[in-house]
Amino acid sequence: MNPNIAKLYSIASRSERYILGLMSGTSLDGLDVALCRFTGSGLQTAIEVLQFETVNYNEDFKKEIKTVFSKKEVNLEQLTLLNPFIALQHANIVNTLLQKWNIKNEEVDIIASHGQTIYHAPQSLHQQNKFGNATLQIGDGDHLAVATGIITISDFRQKHIAAGGEGAPLAVYGDYLIFSKQGEDRVLLNIGGIANFTYLPGSMDSSKIFSTDTGPGNTMMDAYMQQQFSGKYFDDGAVIALAGKVNANLLTALKENIFFKKPFPKTTGPELFNLNYLQQAKERSATQNISIEDTMATLNKFSADAITDALQSTTDQNRTYAIFSSGGGMHNPLLMQHLKNALPHFNFDTTAALHINPDAKEAVLFAVLANECICGDNDDLQKDIAGMPAVSMGKISFPG
Repeated sequence: MNPNIAKLYSIASRSERYILGLMSGTSLDGLDVALCRFTGSGLQTAIEVLQFETVNYNEDFKKEIKTVFSKKEVNLEQLTLLNPFIALQHANIVNTLLQKWNIKNEEVDIIASHGQTIYHAPQSLHQQNKFGNATLQIGDGDHLAVATGIITISDFRQKHIAAGGEGAPLAVYGDYLIFSKQGEDRVLLNIGGIANFTYLPGSMDSSKIFSTDTGPGNTMMDAYMQQQFSGKYFDDGAVIALAGKVNANLLTALKENIFFKKPFPKTTGPELFNLNYLQQAKERSATQNISIEDTMATLNKFSADAITDALQSTTDQNRTYAIFSSGGGMHNPLLMQHLKNALPHFNFDTTAALHINPDAKEAVLFAVLANECICGDNDDLQKDIAGMPAVSMGKISFPG
């Protein structure tokens, strides 16, 4: 037997596994790294986050990614070069953090790497009938495995699409396995570049699970801040938005897109919600000359309204839900206040109340997917859940 296959079999057979989850989102701010200890799988999964850190990307790294990020036309040579380059940068971060944490590489069983999303293209966005849903994440798993010496599972989204999904949101799988609670209807809201949520029924009936993107989270606000202020990457504390007023005409124009009329579940990305989208909305609403502050206030309300409209459309206004937030938008006080004002039947908290650091949640969830890839049997998921194929995901790369 190939010794790598034997080692993988041994890992899958153990009572506990150590999996390092890596997540780099559309905000391009840095790499989230979460070292998790797992026992069990499926609904018997138990997880403990042993270490977590976000390592910020330097300016050169961000610049390189932005040359191909969410662009219909790119330099193919540059894209080809970035595939191993990103993996090697992530490998360096992993090796450095493990040394910092006084953990030997051989003590980590698996790396679960999301990679870097370069382009998300559901059919609803590209609208080319002969093509289906597609998405592309780069940061090659083989390079990561060889450079760290650790078996690596990566490229999770392709199986989801192959099985009939859109490649997102994938958080629903981990949300269901580790956050469901008998007797409590829960919503796991993640506000990253794009916002998405998972509904978890208190009945524990997996056929009632619901997960969808809602539209922009931080992506347009962050892009606008970076355009207007050199060296600023986001509206820290919502200071700029709080100094402005929502422009009703611009807000209406921002909401004029077919995406918001499409049925749930659905996915989207910065390929749609970007600075060009904002500029077009300003032109339609004759608001090109409004202040930076008013623009930020309006973008903030736009993200909040997209989230609240989706939740109001898919939940029962006469029932009470526990909502647990995560992602960078969770730290935006104005955005969260908009949500609380619009959703009085939701009790707000963060995933910290569920013993998972909300900033680590996405990296942890990819570690969960890796655990399911090698240990799960998919029996906890029914086969007919919209946007949630009952499949294990991830491609396995061996270090040698």
